[in-house]
Amino acid sequence: MPVVDVDPDELRELTGHEEKSDDELKDDLFALGLEFEGETEDGAFQLEFAPDRLDRLSVEGVARSLRYQYGDASGVYVPDTNDAEWTIEVEDSVPDERPYVTGAIVRGVDLSGGALESLIQLQEKLHATMGRKRAKGAIGIHDLAMVKGGSLGPDATEADASPSITYRGVEPDGDTFVPLDSDAELSPAEVLTEHPTGETYADLLEDYERYPAIYDDLGLFSFPPVINGRRTEVTEDSRDLLVELTGTDQWTIDRMCNIICYALDARGGTIEDVTVSYPEHDTVKPDLETDEKVIAHERIESTLGIDLTEDEMLDLFGRAGLDAESEVWGNGEIDYEVEIPPYRTDVLHPVDLIDDVGRAYGFNDLVPRYPDVSTVGGRTERSRLERAVRETLVGLGHQDLLNFHLTNEAENYERMRLSPGQDVLGGGEPATIAEPYSEDYTIVRTWALPSLMALLENNTHRAYPQDVAEVGFAAERDDSNTGVAERRTVAGAVVRHDASYEDAKARLQVLARDFDVELETPPTTHPSFIDGRTASVVIDGEDVGVVGELHPEVLVDHDLELPVSAFEFRLDALAE
Repeated sequence: MPVVDVDPDELRELTGHEEKSDDELKDDLFALGLEFEGETEDGAFQLEFAPDRLDRLSVEGVARSLRYQYGDASGVYVPDTNDAEWTIEVEDSVPDERPYVTGAIVRGVDLSGGALESLIQLQEKLHATMGRKRAKGAIGIHDLAMVKGGSLGPDATEADASPSITYRGVEPDGDTFVPLDSDAELSPAEVLTEHPTGETYADLLEDYERYPAIYDDLGLFSFPPVINGRRTEVTEDSRDLLVELTGTDQWTIDRMCNIICYALDARGGTIEDVTVSYPEHDTVKPDLETDEKVIAHERIESTLGIDLTEDEMLDLFGRAGLDAESEVWGNGEIDYEVEIPPYRTDVLHPVDLIDDVGRAYGFNDLVPRYPDVSTVGGRTERSRLERAVRETLVGLGHQDLLNFHLTNEAENYERMRLSPGQDVLGGGEPATIAEPYSEDYTIVRTWALPSLMALLENNTHRAYPQDVAEVGFAAERDDSNTGVAERRTVAGAVVRHDASYEDAKARLQVLARDFDVELETPPTTHPSFIDGRTASVVIDGEDVGVVGELHPEVLVDHDLELPVSAFEFRLDALAE
């Protein structure tokens, strides 16, 4: 999940609560669901964000939520916009792979102090999340004073002409411009090979015959999704801004644009519409239309386990930054028609509104109570088995882990020297996410060992030895009714200067003894492990996993300089 740096002094200023201490702010932020992860050298809070509330990826968004929580604001706020003066003309030459564009003009914004740094951070965090590392959407922010708009077409009269920029395709070796952090005139192709930022994002355009480009009357000044031109670079002295976004999905870039506009509105900016002129139609952006959803009073009460009056419910909606109107039916039931602001990208279902009401009420203020049932809960057999296995592994010196069940194909396969469809542990076909929110989480993992390797890669600065283990979830596609075979898996790794096959096997022997099963380890091969130092894990005559020393290519790909011996097998093999 993204971690955002937030200056507590800016937060106090933007909320109007100078009296709040750092500890009080941390408590208030925690109530919003923002985890305090530490402080930077400059004293900024490092906050971990849930992936749903992307409107809080800046100090301005966090301050807005706090004002609602404090009761200083209520209901939906939509900034007024001035009529469009500028036009973004979209030509037929725009690459089919990136056909959509949106934008806004923001005038009179104050970027002094930490405002510019906050804007840059918000831009990059949106790129990493909604924009899927710029593949789905990319943001360009420019100093409007340095953009020279052309007239609107050759037949435009002086009365109806307006300044415009053009979104078009450009040949890779076509027009040149000076990109940010450079002094040299480069063509788009040269940017991808000679500029550090271009090298980072070159893979996004590797299949393009023509590259996306944005022109003004002076020439090319933006090369999305890679880099802006130096001529229009934004500084603290910039007051009027051009915000342009291109991408593969109109809804996504429109919502990214809304989040940017709300942040700049909080800094005193005035939003101005732009006309986006496609070959077949014109449209006005930014899209600040609100959405609506309906939810029943009884459903909110039953989910949260609290009793609320109609007025209390309307007040909680307002403190969540929503507007609601109630309708009472003849049987006394109440429905609420809830208006949702345009910066909220997470409200996809009425149940999301319940979460908002719960946070406005205060989850810490909910009183636990026993459910009105005649049974007493307890652990299932599988849960007891998992707990026992964890306790044994911890007793052997392993650190117990809980990793995400979602990953991506590079982590699950490529970095482990695997390919989907291989007849080895972890090589099954993955269950994929139809519309992933991030490129980091596109599939359900088929085995747990890549998760352990990712953790070890992120902890090379920690002291060794490092012994880690996880009892977790894995799945792969099959021919069953559900199409997916789920299983619980046990994985462990031993990392030290003399880690060997015997170290990993010794852990398996202890587990086999403690759970009274027969263990065999006949030689086998597996792409992730070294040939001749790998064996199948056979428990009570059934092949259930693999154990061995990880291949040097796997270690190098994860920046590990010490040998790693590891194992993974099905949890149910230990059941009686």
